[in-house]
Amino acid sequence: MIRRALALLCAALVVLTGAAQAAQATGYRYWSFWDRDGDTWTYATQGPSTARPSDGDVQGFRFAVSEDSKDAARPRGAAVFQVICARTPAQDGKKRVALVIDFGTTADAPSGETPPARRTACARVAADATTAEALASVAKPLRYDTNALLCAITGYPESGCGEQVSGPKEPKADEPTATRETAAVKDDASDGGPSLGLLAGVAVVAVLGAAAIWQARRRRA
Repeated sequence: MIRRALALLCAALVVLTGAAQAAQATGYRYWSFWDRDGDTWTYATQGPSTARPSDGDVQGFRFAVSEDSKDAARPRGAAVFQVICARTPAQDGKKRVALVIDFGTTADAPSGETPPARRTACARVAADATTAEALASVAKPLRYDTNALLCAITGYPESGCGEQVSGPKEPKADEPTATRETAAVKDDASDGGPSLGLLAGVAVVAVLGAAAIWQARRRRA
């Protein structure tokens, strides 16, 4: 009985430890780059400094904390070329690229900074211009690091660039706003005391420990 109790205790601790690690997943705070494919966003296969969009393309940027490209949060809101570029007429020798710039949520923001409101812009640039050039024409100042990683759009964030962040996993971008806000509230509440996983772990240890002591006394009797 004692061996069985100890085995159950070890299994419970492994599960609780894994759950705690999942809740405190490590991610990176950065600007992700997206292509609009029909009605959906797809993670860009090239960086903005090498991608050369065509006239009529829609591209997006989203600032968020993500573990990797599969987990990255997508730009939010409508993204229709005809709407974004409605007031930017075509010109010979130029192309128009619709850009969606999503500065993320307060949960995404570095400490002490507030994300600007999401915005869209229609960049009319040379026919061979890159996405980076299109972005620079409508959203200065841009900031890059020494490895040409895009760090800031219109000066946001003021500092930092792709830094590692440990914390609760950010909800997906396509979740309802209420879900994201609820998750943020839960994250804030967790700072004020022990986590549910920790309390559950203590309870498991107490119960299994009591069972082991009871069994030992029973055998002596």
